[in-house]
Amino acid sequence: MTTSSRGATRPLGAQISHMLKSRGVDTVFGIPGVHNQEMYRGIDEAGITHVLARHEQGAGFMADGYARASGRPGVAYVITGPGLCNIMTPIGQAYSDSVPLLVISSCLDETAARRRQLHQMKDQVGAGRCVADWSETALSPDAAYALIDRALSEFETTRKRPKQLSVPIRVLEGEAQAAAPTRAVLARPVPSEDEIAAAADALRGAKRPLIIAGGGARHAVEALNILRDRLGAAVMTTYAGRGIFPPDCPLFYGSFLMRPGSVDEIAKADVVLAVGTELAEVDTWRGHLGHTDTMIRVDLDAEVLADQQRAEIPVAADSLLAVEALCDALPDMQDSDWSAEQVAARRAGWRAEVDTRLPGIGAICGHLQNSLPPETMMFSDMTQFAYAANEIWDMPRPGHWHHPSGFGTLGYALPAAIGGAVARSGLPTMCIAGDYGFQYTLPELGVAVELGLPLPILLWDNGKLREIEQHMISSQIAPKAVVARNPDFLALARAYGAGAEQPDSLDALSGAILKAFKADGPTLIRVTPDIA
Repeated sequence: MTTSSRGATRPLGAQISHMLKSRGVDTVFGIPGVHNQEMYRGIDEAGITHVLARHEQGAGFMADGYARASGRPGVAYVITGPGLCNIMTPIGQAYSDSVPLLVISSCLDETAARRRQLHQMKDQVGAGRCVADWSETALSPDAAYALIDRALSEFETTRKRPKQLSVPIRVLEGEAQAAAPTRAVLARPVPSEDEIAAAADALRGAKRPLIIAGGGARHAVEALNILRDRLGAAVMTTYAGRGIFPPDCPLFYGSFLMRPGSVDEIAKADVVLAVGTELAEVDTWRGHLGHTDTMIRVDLDAEVLADQQRAEIPVAADSLLAVEALCDALPDMQDSDWSAEQVAARRAGWRAEVDTRLPGIGAICGHLQNSLPPETMMFSDMTQFAYAANEIWDMPRPGHWHHPSGFGTLGYALPAAIGGAVARSGLPTMCIAGDYGFQYTLPELGVAVELGLPLPILLWDNGKLREIEQHMISSQIAPKAVVARNPDFLALARAYGAGAEQPDSLDALSGAILKAFKADGPTLIRVTPDIA
């Protein structure tokens, strides 16, 4: 080792872990390999916890779940080639759902003049760019440090999108000075006075104001509810925005944006204020929200502010700063023409639509809502149980239900819940998966056992790809390839060293989950439709 003004030199792979620790990263998910072993040299020395996944896809989803649960970036270490390819699905999911995920991989030193090397791929950076916000190669230690700080800064000031950094093996092995001990912390974008004045003028004269809040508004809860109360506004949320408004507040339409009838209600509004939501197709299942009058749009992302919704008053700013500014500009109480009885009736009608299409799930959701601790955080997979719950399960607080809404991948829930449980030790975390999707990442159950995580896994087992079967039938396609032979899930869980339960009543189900929160490892709880 040599010394310098920045201390003793170490191999860059070790310095990266020290840098991440100095930037507040305390946990890394990944799998070591011969090509990225240098990145593991400094993990213990830096004081970082490493969680060993069973597959890079699992590592990516764990880092995603950790980020969603903690509010801090999730970090994953993978090898070049297949390691990056395996984590591309989690990167794509993180991009769709605006999750701060940083994936650091090794890469080969030379690929143009040397062929048939171990783990060689044609264009690693290009592959990363297909799913990440950006994918770059650092050819020097200073470049690696600069790109890591760029990623962390962008996580704080812009839409949280995943970043992918590749570092050549030779650069990882080479001696490097330490990164600078600190970095500049940037401020969140502040709304302009003109934007706030225009938005306030529109809201001041509104008789039927409607606020739609998404996941990007989770940190503006208090201000949004003050504004809601002052305006006499009706309110709706996206799935990710559940919990922002109290379920029993007046004029609450719930999270039924995807119901076709929501178009008629939204069209009644003379001003729509959309805060922290992309209003994506997966939020509404239609190309246009349905408003016929003025829209105010608050978002960090210029792409969102210029999308097909065509907001008349775009506000490019952090949602909390923008809503607080609107509260300052609108200090007086206003009357509105909304009817609480009519809002409640429409919401009840939409709930009946869900119960008709997916019978039995509503009863389970209602029972669990009343019995689980209010601080329980859910991670769900693409399964009919979650599709219903996303609409009808009112959350008591925001940011406590995480679902792979955008990319829509199967296999998300188990590893993401593991990452979430790691991030929030001592608080109840729960996984909800379907029988088919659970098997995509089933080996990660071993990670939860190794870590001793008290994680209940509600396995919704209807014995088939029921959602796909229903779509086929509605499209007049004879159901094909929708039934697969399931294993004995309870025996499989026990083989991994996990607990296993199959409750026969709703009371037994809630009891099993509450017991699992206190266990010394994960518990698989198999639930079939006949339980309701």
